[in-house]
Parts: sequence; structure tokens; C-alpha cells
Amino acid sequence: MNKPKIVAYLKPTCGWSNGVRAVLKKYDLPFEDRDIINDPAQRQEMIEKSGQMLSPCVEVNGQMLADISGDEVEAWMLANSVVTPNDRTPDAPTNQPCAHEMPQAAPMNFGAPR
Repeated sequence: MNKPKIVAYLKPTCGWSNGVRAVLKKYDLPFEDRDIINDPAQRQEMIEKSGQMLSPCVEVNGQMLADISGDEVEAWMLANSVVTPNDRTPDAPTNQPCAHEMPQAAPMNFGAPR
């Protein structure tokens, strides 16, 4: 099976971006990891190609998958015969938000009101 051309527009430390990386590594797929946080030109290119501002976005053989999780990338690649199933475990969660987008626990007060 030929390796697809993959360009991934990702944040350096985002949970969803790390999930996309984990899925691509699970299948030993080479990819261009484009940093949309530290390189404004890459972010602009992602917006122009995907038609929207949310990330991650992954381009596989010219097909843009916008605002997608690692789980969704894997499902799309399997459905489109880009990869064949394997039993490897991804090295990161594949559907986890960025830390700043995760719900925060409410503070608890066990003593007298402050």
C-alpha cells in the first residue's frame, strides 16, 4: 500500500492535536506537522484550505478533514482504505480536548463560608 501524502495543521500541545499525531504514528504514516500557533502563515494556510478556523485539520492526499479528532481521522482513513486496521495502541488519547478547553472542577468548601 502506498503511503498517503499527509499535511497536519496542529497545535504543539493540544490534546486533539496530540490525538491526531498518535493515530498517524499508530499506522506509521509520515506527515508534515505544521505548527499553527507559532507560525501564523501555517494557520492562515489552514484557514484558506479548510474554510474555517478550528483545528486540528488534516489533509490526506488533497482531501481536507477540518476540525477533526484522532478518532475521526482514523475512522476516515479506514473507511477510505487509506490504512488497514491494526491492533497497536496509540501513544496518546485520540479524542481529548486541549487542556485550556477541559472543564474545570468547581471549588469545594468544607468549612465555614468565606
